[in-house]
Order: sequence, then C-alpha cells, then structure tokens
Amino acid sequence: MNTQSMRPHPDISLHQLKIFTAVAHAATLTEAAKQLGIAQPSLSQQLSRLETLVGARLFNRRPGEMELTEAGLYLLPKAEHVLRGMRDLEDGLMEYTSGRRMTIRLAGITSVLRVLLPPALRRLQEIFPDIDFDIQDMAPSDIFELLYDRRIAVGLLADNSIAASGGGFAQIPLFTDSHVLAVPGHLDLSKVEKPERDLPADQLATLNQSIQFAFGSQHTKRVQNWYERLFPGHTIVAQCRSFEIATELVRAGTGVCLVPALSLLHGTETLKGIRLYAVNAVPRHIMALIPSQYQHIEPYRTFLDTLKDTAQTIALPEVLPIPPFLDGGPQAQF
Repeated sequence: MNTQSMRPHPDISLHQLKIFTAVAHAATLTEAAKQLGIAQPSLSQQLSRLETLVGARLFNRRPGEMELTEAGLYLLPKAEHVLRGMRDLEDGLMEYTSGRRMTIRLAGITSVLRVLLPPALRRLQEIFPDIDFDIQDMAPSDIFELLYDRRIAVGLLADNSIAASGGGFAQIPLFTDSHVLAVPGHLDLSKVEKPERDLPADQLATLNQSIQFAFGSQHTKRVQNWYERLFPGHTIVAQCRSFEIATELVRAGTGVCLVPALSLLHGTETLKGIRLYAVNAVPRHIMALIPSQYQHIEPYRTFLDTLKDTAQTIALPEVLPIPPFLDGGPQAQF
C-alpha cells in the first residue's frame, strides 16, 4: 500500500468556510470582505488556500463577477450545513456559559436601524454590559439570506417583505409605520383638486417627477402601479435603493416620492424642507424576525423586549391630510 497517499489531508477551517459562503452569496469580493470585516487581500488569500486544500477551483473569476464552479456548487450547501450546525451548537451552549462576552448579530433596513436601534442598544447594555453587536444595514432580500444561513440571529424589516409563511422564523411586531407622499417644502398640495389647473407649470412639473425604489420586483411593481393610477403623466427621474437618499432628492426639489414616514426621522428630529401628505395606502408593520428557539434564550429575550419598549417611544413625523386630488382613490398595498 502506498503510504504517501494515506497522509491526512490538511484541515479546512471554519473561517475558510465562512469566507467561501460569504463570497458565494456576495456580488463582489469587495462586498464579501466588507460583510466579514476583513481586508480584501486577506479574503482572497484565504480563498486561494481553501481551493488549494480542496484541490479544485471553487469560482470562475471574471471582471466584477465570481461564479461558482461545479466543485463550488457541491461545496456550498455542505459548508452552509456545517456553519449552521456550529451556530446552533454555540447558541445551545449559551445558557450554560457565564462570564464571557458575546455578540448579537443582526441586520435591518436603514430607517429602522437608525431610529429604533440606538436607544434600544443603550438600554440593553445597561442590563447586559458584556454584550457587543454586529450590525449590518441591508435590503430585505439580503437580510433573509443571512437569517437562513444563520449568519445573523435577528432581522429588522417590514412585513411587506415577509412571505406569508414567515420562512420558519418567529415574527415579533414592533410598531406600525404609514406611507406618505414626500414633496419639496414649497409645494403646497393642501387645496389642489386638479393639479393641471391649480398648480403653476413649474410646480406641476415637480409633482410629475417621481423618485422610486428598486428593492425587489414585487415592491417595485406595486409602487409603479400606484404612480400610474394617481400620477398618469409622471416621469421617473431617479431610482434609489435608499429611502434616505430619496428624501434628500425630494428636499432638493428633484421630484416627489412615496416613502415610509419613519424614513423622515433623523434621531428624534424630522427632516426639514419637506412636506408630508397622507395617502390611501396600507401601513407597513415593522417586525423583528428571529429563529423560534432564540426568542426564549437570554439575552435575545430581553433584547426583543427592549426593542418593543423602545418602539413605543417613537414619535413619527407630522403628516398633513390627504390632498383633495388624491382623496377617494383606491387603497394601495405596498
């Protein structure tokens, strides 16, 4: 027997598997490195070492693209299974471990993270001073991906992003947020019954310039339908993936935008230079998503209670009544 071929293969580390799965799910190496909090050269080096250990290329590298090879497609579900198992093991042992620092990993949409999270974390640290936080600002689809891969324990997002089944996660209601029409401060719609008749040409042009979002095909289509019904002559002047950028464009007079009221809050202050009008739209409900077994384990249980308590203190911006030309329209679901 050839003893040379019997030598044990070097171990593949969990760190390398984490890097591999992050790159597999990220659009670019830069995005994966940012998500993991490591330098891109180090990430590339670790990925190359893993490929050497495996004995096969895991990615086809092209400019701006990393495509999984057959070997990579084979490894990905097995790597995710190993990482989920380790995370479950760590969480299961959490109850029996004391006197050590632990990290709560969470991701959420920007408006919720900016307004709800700071006061909630401050209160939680008073109860659990040995806790730190790994926080990621992401789109809903990315939040779900991290939850399914057990790379985060808590997701903060709106219910219109959640499938009816909830993906097998416990859904913890936090607060309700209304949709509003944000317009530049000089655009007074309070008595407008027919925009073509009641507004000067320059203001009518601004009203018919919409700023919309590209968060996902279903959400995008629903918003487009709303504009087409109520602003049939509108032109899309900008598409964003951030409510905050959109509201700054509105404030600059670029156009108008349908946004959640929460996105207009900066801490406890409302963004100046913008008027907010109510619309006939179903409100969105902000939720915390968490694996069912986590919600009864400390410190997650207290963290969820703290989020709920903090949510009760949020004062949403003042919203003006529905403009006459928008009143009586069908209620939209976003």
